[in-house]
Amino acid sequence: MTFEAILFDCDGVLVDSEKIYVDVEREYLARIGLHYELDTYMQRFQGLGSTDYWAALDRDHQALGKGPLPATFSTELDAATMERINRELSEIGGIKQLLDAHKGPRAVASSSRLHRLIHKLRHTGLFAYFDPHIYSGEQVENGKPAPDLFLFAAARLGVAPARTLVIEDSANGVKAGLAAGMSVWGFVGGGHSHDGHAEQLSAAGAHRVVDSHDNLAALLRDGSPVA
Repeated sequence: MTFEAILFDCDGVLVDSEKIYVDVEREYLARIGLHYELDTYMQRFQGLGSTDYWAALDRDHQALGKGPLPATFSTELDAATMERINRELSEIGGIKQLLDAHKGPRAVASSSRLHRLIHKLRHTGLFAYFDPHIYSGEQVENGKPAPDLFLFAAARLGVAPARTLVIEDSANGVKAGLAAGMSVWGFVGGGHSHDGHAEQLSAAGAHRVVDSHDNLAALLRDGSPVA
């Protein structure tokens, strides 16, 4: 299959931010009594829409008999995360070379809040590769793993879902792409990738899994089929 457009997740695919988010989130959640093993945390929460993420954390906190999440928790977590993003964030190796070579329609489709998404893309020099096709889960009713965001992005590009390729690093994102009727390739080239990551993406239904942007670029050049 020749794909007419590519939709890229951002965190963990374009920018190496997932390792930052996961470190800070697990540290701050542990402070309020929510302890998650890494594999469990990644499986449950990675790629999840913001509304669903916070709702799940609140349920877990209340299940401990602690009531709702502390009122200041999200603000404190956001500040700590952005401090590290501004200090440490970089693009994932090989992505700029891939984007320089790719001439077709493309978009970013991320669960991140739109202003944060734009900030990360500007910070890493990737904004111009996608502008104006930068889309956030804030712009649709249902976040990943629902298909809304990917369908929204494809519609904005004017491309049929069946002719669209999604690049995702999370099981929730893979499920969203499949629900949208798109081809989905899992990506495990980010700094947060862990033992079993590729297997998780395959189990979620990814048509193939790639471990670097160099290998992804080669597959796109070769016109490799989905399976």
